[in-house]
Amino acid sequence: MPAQPATKSKAIRREKVGRSNDKAVLAVPVAAGYTPQRYWKYRRPEERVSNIPGRLHVVATPIGNLGDISQRAMDTLTQADLVAAEDTRHSARLLTALGIRRPLISLHEHNEEARVALLKARLAAGQDVALISDAGTPLISDPGYRLVRSLRLAGFEVLTIPGPSSLIAALSVSGLPTDRFFFEGFLPVRAAARRRRLAELAECDHTLVMFEVGRRLHGTLEDMIAVFGGARPAAISRELTKRHETTRLEDLQGLAVWLHQDPNHQRGEFVVMVGPAPSRPARPSIPDAEELLSLLRAEGLSARAAARLAARLTGESANSLYARLHRGKEHK
Repeated sequence: MPAQPATKSKAIRREKVGRSNDKAVLAVPVAAGYTPQRYWKYRRPEERVSNIPGRLHVVATPIGNLGDISQRAMDTLTQADLVAAEDTRHSARLLTALGIRRPLISLHEHNEEARVALLKARLAAGQDVALISDAGTPLISDPGYRLVRSLRLAGFEVLTIPGPSSLIAALSVSGLPTDRFFFEGFLPVRAAARRRRLAELAECDHTLVMFEVGRRLHGTLEDMIAVFGGARPAAISRELTKRHETTRLEDLQGLAVWLHQDPNHQRGEFVVMVGPAPSRPARPSIPDAEELLSLLRAEGLSARAAARLAARLTGESANSLYARLHRGKEHK
């Protein structure tokens, strides 16, 4: 039979190089020197029930460009007995684009606890399960924590298949400090709750990283300006790894202006990053209460006036400081 001509998709070139059971085996570009390894225990259907427990593979998938899929991720997804996904319809399209046909099961915030028992049973029977999210690295602002924790506590093996992450990708090209950062995830939807949370983060001396959707981005930036000030350095990234990838570094006020310049700027999902809070001058040291009372009395203040002023400076109770002065007199 003559070889089939190679086909080319938008993001990745794939060649049909053979058949294994009911699926095409795909060759994808890999780094030079990489030797594909088998991260599974069996291949034939009759071997899929085993007294050796299966493993959960937490698999990172592309965040926009199919060319970012790793060979290990392809190997793992191709050989998994079951793929757990937040949105099975979305993940089915992804697997189809990659040329992979595997059974899918939903795992989202509303059914995660119920799915734990089912997946434990599959693993106990020797089946391998791959966990994926809609895009990027699973569990980062996505379901899966309860499953992974439960499996670890039960003694099952959980392996990582690392890869794309919008959090790390955006931070690496933001131009903001990356030595220390604080990931907040999604801020509250309601404006009042969002401002309260931003107020709690206002003094953070790390770069703040958050996710936001386009329809709420304007309100979020306005709240940040109100709480952090418009001059705070910040960056936003959208459409990462896609054709219209954009990362903008400005202050918060400048980002708000840029957002309104073109309706297209508000499309998509965003990673919002805010620079660390500016360092504040150190407050002058205040003598301890005992020393302060002595200094104020030496300046001629009455005991009551000295106690009131010392209380304002130290935060202690004026009555307790006044009583302390009288106890000092009694011991003289």
